[in-house]
Amino acid sequence: MLMDIFSSFDIFEFNGLKSISPTIIMTISITMMMYIYSIMWTKKNKIQMMFKAPVSLILKQLNSTMVPNMGGIMSLISTMFIMIIMINMLGLVPMTFSITSHLILTISIGLPMWMMIVSSSAMNNKKEFIAKLLPDGAPMWLNPFLVLIETVSISVRPITLSVRLAANMSAGHIVLSLIGIYASSAMNMSVMSSLLLMSLYIGYIMFEIAICMIQAYIFCLLLSLYSDDHTQ
Repeated sequence: MLMDIFSSFDIFEFNGLKSISPTIIMTISITMMMYIYSIMWTKKNKIQMMFKAPVSLILKQLNSTMVPNMGGIMSLISTMFIMIIMINMLGLVPMTFSITSHLILTISIGLPMWMMIVSSSAMNNKKEFIAKLLPDGAPMWLNPFLVLIETVSISVRPITLSVRLAANMSAGHIVLSLIGIYASSAMNMSVMSSLLLMSLYIGYIMFEIAICMIQAYIFCLLLSLYSDDHTQ
């Protein structure tokens, strides 16, 4: 059973489709992302308006932070928001590899974005950047410790950002696998038990779809909040 639960996290578990599914998922995600952003400048029907809603949501959040003052980072974060949603959603498809459940991908996304924000802040105003490491009104003898604590706090942001996404997606897939194992035995149960189990399985899939969107939003939300420390 343990092998069944964690098999979705092993890229080498199957030959064929599952071994190349990361490439397939990335290709589909990028294609969908290009389609969604193309409808921002075209005449839209109801289906296209549905796709536009998440883009408008993240853009509204980004506009309330320092992100618009940082050049093209706003477009980058909003694009990444759609890409993470697509990758999370496709990771729920049976016989596919869940990419965002692995730190190698989440760190590859979170670390460069964090470094971009920090580097932009440092190059914009070095004195203000260093001054932000020390809170106002702190006692002189506490200054070295406060600077160290603030530096460590800022440095661990990409780690916590990446681990949060990977851990939440991994937990969801593990629970989904457990429910799926029991749902597969529904044929040997009574009709009432089978209906109850299948309803639970379908309900959890719907819940996991919502989690996929929420986790993508939280990931980009935290990045936008990190930008509030950007120098003027």
